[in-house]
Amino acid sequence: MTYDDIFKSSFLNNVTAISLLDMALAMALAFGVGLFIFFVYKKTYAGVMYSSSFGVTLIALTLITTLVILAVTSNVVLSLGMVGALSIVRFRTAIKEPMDIAFLFWSIAAGIVLAAGMLPLAVLGSVMIGIILLLFANRKSHTEPYIVVVSCDGHDSEKKVAEYLKSKTEKCQVKSKTARKGQVELNMEIRLKDDNTDFINEMSDLQGVSNAVLVSYNGDYMG
Repeated sequence: MTYDDIFKSSFLNNVTAISLLDMALAMALAFGVGLFIFFVYKKTYAGVMYSSSFGVTLIALTLITTLVILAVTSNVVLSLGMVGALSIVRFRTAIKEPMDIAFLFWSIAAGIVLAAGMLPLAVLGSVMIGIILLLFANRKSHTEPYIVVVSCDGHDSEKKVAEYLKSKTEKCQVKSKTARKGQVELNMEIRLKDDNTDFINEMSDLQGVSNAVLVSYNGDYMG
């Protein structure tokens, strides 16, 4: 046994497993792709409460995934240990928007592909996904449904409200009806002809109508 064998460290031998140029290039591209994912997320977000921390998480997730896969690809034994270590990790944060799941998988996939050295696939694939999401994920239309909540005093005023809404909207359908003594409350789904909502003001002035509320409905619905 020589002097070098005594002080030989298998840990230090892994220092040169990945070159500094490869590390810098992979992490720089991961940051760029993550920043692009964050931009697309910000532009296509259609929820109620925008979370800037989730956008930053997308960038961090791309970088972290790239870092892990770089280590895994450099050592077969390490890859087996990494699989075992990651299998015990559990995330219990609730995902409120379905599109958030797509962005999370996009960040992870981009990091994996970048670290595997498939740079054109990672960059061009991310650009294509981003363009598709920008075109289709957040399209606004005046035909989106609204809910009108109307309180009136009886059958006659209820009939007037229904006729008035049918004349001012493209579609009008009763979703629920609550009847109390001397009061009727209607929940009606409507589709607007344009962006003008002044008809609610006029409807509140109808005889027998005590209250009229227009609510935007952002959930899933059947067309």
